[in-house]
Amino acid sequence: MRVLIAEDDEILVAALAAGLRQEGMAVDVALDGDAALEHAAVNRYDVVVLDRDLPGTHGDDVCRTLAAGGSESRVLMLTAARSVRERVEGLELGADDYLPKPFDFAELVARIRALARRAAAPLPGRLERGDLSLDPARRVAVRAGRRLPLTPKELAVLECLLVADGRPVPAEELLERVWDEAADPFTSTVKTTIGRLRAKLGDPPVIETVRESGYRIGGP
Repeated sequence: MRVLIAEDDEILVAALAAGLRQEGMAVDVALDGDAALEHAAVNRYDVVVLDRDLPGTHGDDVCRTLAAGGSESRVLMLTAARSVRERVEGLELGADDYLPKPFDFAELVARIRALARRAAAPLPGRLERGDLSLDPARRVAVRAGRRLPLTPKELAVLECLLVADGRPVPAEELLERVWDEAADPFTSTVKTTIGRLRAKLGDPPVIETVRESGYRIGGP
């Protein structure tokens, strides 16, 4: 899952980005409305966490622009205002959800995951292939009855491969969906993570390398 946080409080945005990355999300950051629109124009985000009172292009105008442009990203609007009127205004601008500050981090995570599920085709409660299963909500992977000690990035890669349902997933797509803009596209990050994931999944191997196409779990 890829998320954009548009928030001008640098301390808050750093804390949120670090926390969401621990949850296995790829997170980009914009500190003003202009940067938020620039990011949204070149990247596909599942969810945009948008502070309403952004400098530069106001958060209201960012929301309007995304909605008018037919963006598939879901927008979670943040604001210090708590009145019902403010909340209704935000939703009328095109936001999909609204969270007043201060908020609990666990609630933010839950709302982002709920919006991401609405942004894409609904996922089953459990992704399975043979004796391998993944619970996307609980972030738990099991093979042959044994819980796998996967890192957030390994879990995210595994989810992408299982969701693809046998389609080869290019390394570039994995880099876009699992990592953020800080990732160097010319590094062996994806290959290294796939290698660690293969080792943890054990035998018989389930991740296949398809030449010039990427990686897949379960072929046609």
